[in-house]
Amino acid sequence: MNLSLYQRLALSLVLVFMLMLGVFYWWSSELHARTRLEAEQRLHLDLAAHLVHDNPLLAEGVYDYQGLENLFHTLMLLGPSFEFYYLDPNGKILTYSADAEKIRRTTVSLAPIMQLLEHPDTAPVLGDDPRNPLGQKIFSVAPVNKDGKLQGYLYMIIGGEAYDSVLAKVWESTALQQLALWVGTTLLFLLVVLLGLFRFFTRPLQKLTATMQAFRASAEVQKLEQCTGRNHNEVQQLGCAFQEMTAQINTQFEKMRQLDEQRRVLLADLSHDLRTPLANLQGYIETLALNEQSLSESERRRFVEVSLKNARNLKRLIDQIFELAYLEGGQITLSQEAFPLGELLYDVVAKFALSAGKKGVELHIFPEHCGCQVFADIAKLERVLTNLLENALRHTPCGGRINIRLVLRDGKVRVEVQDTGVGIGQNELAYIFDARYRASNSREDRTLHTGLGLAISKKLMALLDSELKVQSELGKGTCFSFELKQASY
Repeated sequence: MNLSLYQRLALSLVLVFMLMLGVFYWWSSELHARTRLEAEQRLHLDLAAHLVHDNPLLAEGVYDYQGLENLFHTLMLLGPSFEFYYLDPNGKILTYSADAEKIRRTTVSLAPIMQLLEHPDTAPVLGDDPRNPLGQKIFSVAPVNKDGKLQGYLYMIIGGEAYDSVLAKVWESTALQQLALWVGTTLLFLLVVLLGLFRFFTRPLQKLTATMQAFRASAEVQKLEQCTGRNHNEVQQLGCAFQEMTAQINTQFEKMRQLDEQRRVLLADLSHDLRTPLANLQGYIETLALNEQSLSESERRRFVEVSLKNARNLKRLIDQIFELAYLEGGQITLSQEAFPLGELLYDVVAKFALSAGKKGVELHIFPEHCGCQVFADIAKLERVLTNLLENALRHTPCGGRINIRLVLRDGKVRVEVQDTGVGIGQNELAYIFDARYRASNSREDRTLHTGLGLAISKKLMALLDSELKVQSELGKGTCFSFELKQASY
């Protein structure tokens, strides 16, 4: 049988409550009985001694047992809660105040008698009950002496058989029953209140359990009521944390699904891009193989050049695919060092000087003399600058300009690559760093472009603890920028 947390707690509470009630009842009964016995024995501790001193039969040591029995009977009528016995020095009962058929002992142990006589402060001390062979009761005792010689003991049972009978009837009275009923009702009410409190405190935990089970079944979490405001309950805080965690997990799963869809689209596009130069390469090589004898020298040379061009394009595309895969997989290592940024800029610009001159585009670096040093990976930074300049040159028409600016500020160097090209629309700026994305107004040329350059540059700058930003306006040009840490001298 599967029990809920509340049911287990409630059952445990009832069992513990009943156990504690039983222990408390036993302890209180024992304490009450012991206290009552000690009080009564201390109250009547000297009663036997007074009787011995005041009664002529005992004080003179004359042992008229019949007269003594009559005396005991008279005293018992005056004090029905007492029983009187006269013992010899060895504890044998010589006479008593009860009917003969009620006496179950012929002797009484002297050990408790001697303990009470020698150490009265140890009360309560229980002695043998002559009317019960196994029972013991509190008593008062006094030695009876004549001419300094011990003659016996006056042994008085306190709370005799008649007292016990009356006390039992009192416990059965209506008043005590009503008191017991009120006590039981109060305890039952307390138990119900405790169960209600348990229910109140475990209810949020039950809701949280139900929410977790629903999440396990559908991987979706409904909004928890306790998360609508400020919470001080630990269970509610746990529920809110669980809801936030699952919401974040669902968001991450959604991003992963989108990323997986983008990967599939990217793979399809790259497969198409790979197929084009590969098909061209295969076609020209097959043509050379089949028509080698009929082709002229110039035709064979042209076929070989076209094949080499397609092979280079294919290699470049494959290299970029692998580079992007390594970046996304975190398999790129950095080798950072301090170096003069101006020298790197002039080296990169020199690579594009010839193609820029043929296209009629001016390349400038501002300021012309920059001696600042930065701390970065020179190879990765060169790769980013190359991608940005290549992209700017492709989209800048004849007569345009490409400016590279360096701005020193707050211990950092801001690098800007600005062109006067066609620009990018504001609605497309958010997508230009996605792999394979091409703006609607991008310029076409004879060079094969994979659309991975900006995506690679974005990830490389993230590795260098920087961010590649873009600003653009249609018809006025585009500016890419990033910041680098300035190396201390």
